[in-house]
Amino acid sequence: MNEIRTTTQIVSNNSVTQPVLFIPHGAGPCFFMDWKPSDTWDGMAGFLKSIAARLPERPKAIVMMSAHWQAPAFSITSGAQPALIYDYYGFPEHTYELAYPALGAPRLAERVAILLSEAGLTNQQDASRGFDHGMFIPLKLMFPDAEIPVVQLSLRHDLDPEAHLAAGKALAPLRGEGVLIVGSGMSFHNMQGYGDANFTQPSQVFDEWLTQTIAAQPEQRLAGLRDWSHSPHAVQCHPPSDEEHLIPLMVAAGAAGEDRGKKIYSQQVLKTQISAFQFG
Repeated sequence: MNEIRTTTQIVSNNSVTQPVLFIPHGAGPCFFMDWKPSDTWDGMAGFLKSIAARLPERPKAIVMMSAHWQAPAFSITSGAQPALIYDYYGFPEHTYELAYPALGAPRLAERVAILLSEAGLTNQQDASRGFDHGMFIPLKLMFPDAEIPVVQLSLRHDLDPEAHLAAGKALAPLRGEGVLIVGSGMSFHNMQGYGDANFTQPSQVFDEWLTQTIAAQPEQRLAGLRDWSHSPHAVQCHPPSDEEHLIPLMVAAGAAGEDRGKKIYSQQVLKTQISAFQFG
């Protein structure tokens, strides 16, 4: 557990403030294998490839939350050269040989830990943890040269919206230091619903609620996200106790501060509506 210490910036104050993103990461290594229909993931892949050009400048570093790491307390990768975790099953052999040799950022990990501690959020650093597929799969499309250092922040296993909004708020100062904060999940994630036309309309209704909530004034946005489970078709789109793919959005929204949000990608994939959002 980290003690509270004095914070020090990672980069200079003259960095351009980065936006905050919530992105979909697809299904396992879907972008790097054959799929039927063959163009199922092309639109999402194209969006992820476009992200670098959307940013005001190349990020100095990335802090990313993936749906695929949950821990009792917020946990932070602090190794200098994190390995990859191929946490998907039953996919073609070559997808277990994918590489993404991005460096970690131990100093940034320390700063993340301090910011969380100062906000009263228990956390720990993990030097042995690697990057799961919710991290390295989209990053291979977003920044294929793997030259930007990356730190992964876990979700807290209780998936409490308030705690994750608070974590994002704590990390907001990093944006002004050139750090890109990214939530990696899915705006719709119900394994029973993919490919089922019965979920098309519910996913669209929930997506519209999410879009309006993200675009609202900050106080209204936060109130809506705290109570997201009572929104239209919420439990069909994110079944109870399986909402981990939505929770990275809470961290992103918390880091947004006064910045308004907007939808920057939306597509019907496997008969469900899936979107991405940006703040700032």
